[in-house]
Amino acid sequence: MQLTKDDIRKTERIRRLNLLNSITGIKPANLVGTISGNGQTNLAIFSSVVHLGSDPALMGLILRPTGTVRRDTFENIQETGYYTINQVHTGIVEQAHFTAAKFEKSVSEFDICGFTPEYQAGFPAPFVAESRLKIGLQFQQAILIEANGTTLIIGSVEHLILPDEAVDSSGHILLDWLEAAGISGLNTYYRIEKFAQYPYARPEGVPDFSKKKD
Repeated sequence: MQLTKDDIRKTERIRRLNLLNSITGIKPANLVGTISGNGQTNLAIFSSVVHLGSDPALMGLILRPTGTVRRDTFENIQETGYYTINQVHTGIVEQAHFTAAKFEKSVSEFDICGFTPEYQAGFPAPFVAESRLKIGLQFQQAILIEANGTTLIIGSVEHLILPDEAVDSSGHILLDWLEAAGISGLNTYYRIEKFAQYPYARPEGVPDFSKKKD
C-alpha cells in the first residue's frame, strides 16, 4: 500500500480516521482526572500524554479542538489549575475505554464507569484509586496548535504515586510489572512486554553492527 495525501483525503472517513490514528504505533493509555470549580468530577481516557522534561518535571497532553465541542477536561483544568494522569493497566481497560463516551457535564465518569476518586491533601484534582501509577499535575501553559486547532497542555509534576516494587534500582519504572496497557488508534488495546534494555548510548560504546549483518 502506498497512499498520497490526495489518496488519504479521499479515503472513507472512518477508515481514514482509524488508519491515521494508528500510524504512530502503540501509545500510553491514561485516564485524566479533573474537577470543576463547583466540585463536579470528570474522567477521560487519553493516548496523547508525553514527557517534556525532567528538570523541571513537565508533561504534555494534547487536547482536541475546543471550538464547537464541549471539553470538560480543559474547562476544569482552566478553572482549578490541577489535574491527574492515571495509568491504565490491563485489568481496567474496558472501564477506561468507556470514559470516552460523551456524557452530560453533570454526569461523572467515575460513577458511570466504576472508578473510585482518590484525593491527596492540598491537591484538589481526583486520582483514580484503581490505577497503579498516578501523577498529579499543576497547569503551567496551554499552547494552541494552529495547524489543526488542538491544544498542548503543559503541567508540572507535583505528585508521583506508584508501588515501590514497580521501580528498579536505577529508577526505571517496570511497565510490564504494572501491566500497563497501550492504545493503537481509538479503540484497540495492547499489553506491554519488556524484551530488551541497553546502556546509555555513547559514540565509544556503539557495537560494530557491520559484523551483525551476516
